[in-house]
Amino acid sequence: MCQTCGCGATQGTETETVTVLENLMARNDRIAEHVRHHFDAHGVLAINLMSSPGSGKTSLLEAIIQGLAPEIKVAVIEGDLETENDAARIRRHGVPAVQITTGVTCHLDAAMVHDALDSLPIGDIDVLFIENVGNLVCPADFDLGQHANVVLLSVTEGDDKPDKYPVIFRAADMVLITKTDLLPHIEEFDLAKVEQSLRRVGGDVPILALSAKTHANLEAWCNWLRSRLATHRLSCPKNGHAHDHSHGTPRIA
Repeated sequence: MCQTCGCGATQGTETETVTVLENLMARNDRIAEHVRHHFDAHGVLAINLMSSPGSGKTSLLEAIIQGLAPEIKVAVIEGDLETENDAARIRRHGVPAVQITTGVTCHLDAAMVHDALDSLPIGDIDVLFIENVGNLVCPADFDLGQHANVVLLSVTEGDDKPDKYPVIFRAADMVLITKTDLLPHIEEFDLAKVEQSLRRVGGDVPILALSAKTHANLEAWCNWLRSRLATHRLSCPKNGHAHDHSHGTPRIA
């Protein structure tokens, strides 16, 4: 689909392709580490949200914004091929949101996130959600400077997705089963089979079934985020007092 991660590479020798991709990933990882250090300096917990299109990422963010307010300040980076629709939805809740439109690129990368930070009040943020482009393949390969990966799987997608797309589920720190309010109408989806599928691919990861519509189990995820933030703050350079309320992101040399 895109030329930046190699999934659309059709020309050149195998050696040339490997060399280009190795250089690409090395540069991405360098920028990601820079971004992560910047987050750490401000005590910001960055969460990378990954899933198929239509799994309910933005709806879940809208619900979580309400669940965490006012104690935890949230900001969002939205990734889509086109439109500002999702960022506009987030801004309606009074939350800073930056839309990244990637064109034909099927994932976000660290440079995109780095540039987006210039438009966010980083000193006034506790948790930054990075809503990746809807895709169960390429986003798993790119470090964005995040501290945790959360993968969403909606009940409308089928319970065998971890078997089919193991890499992204192995990378997860949490798997959220979304749209559970539809379970009574989708008899083919089995929560037990999802867990079995995750364990088969080596995913020893917590699973939480919830609904943004009914708020079922939403508080459990809020508590997971609160715990991750508290733990993260203790490891930050200023030991939990990292907010200096400065704005902007230092440029990469």
